[in-house]
Amino acid sequence: MSTVLNEVLIANRGYVAGFDKGDLPMPPGRHFAILTCMDARLDPAKYAGLSEGDAHVIRNAGGRASDDAIRSLVISYKLLGTREWFVIHHTDCGMETFTDEIMRDLLSSSLKTASVDASGWHDCCEGPGSAEAKYIDWLTIKDQAQSVLEDVVRIKSHPLVPSDIPVYGYIYDVKSGELIEVPEATAAGK
Repeated sequence: MSTVLNEVLIANRGYVAGFDKGDLPMPPGRHFAILTCMDARLDPAKYAGLSEGDAHVIRNAGGRASDDAIRSLVISYKLLGTREWFVIHHTDCGMETFTDEIMRDLLSSSLKTASVDASGWHDCCEGPGSAEAKYIDWLTIKDQAQSVLEDVVRIKSHPLVPSDIPVYGYIYDVKSGELIEVPEATAAGK
């Protein structure tokens, strides 16, 4: 058994011992959803003041409005009653460190974990790689505020999203913990 697996299972046993949330309803009690990045430095429960059962939190690389993220938001609204949504990207995001072309090149030569240094991204190992990466839009980020705006606009203009759901745009500062509004995004999300 790996050390990580063992630690997770031990932690779960402790959690189960004091678990008292079995009666929470499926719909989120505060009727909102957050789309944010999977970065381990972000804890939406802490930065948004959430407890179990309060809100839906949808996470992916960059917190981008991918087809799957929109699918989750639509389910959140249509079947579980959320009425407000947040798009929250963050400073110092890994999605700013590469382009679609870099990712495609790296994956075409090797599927092993790459490394980065001052000169850029590098594969550590020989193949096998795969050309399948060229069919994926990696949704990389050049400018955080612009990407928040793009994602809010994409969500608001999606034909499955009702026009009366407000979508707010923010950037989480990983150095201070502050949520910084992107006013243009929030305005577009009205």
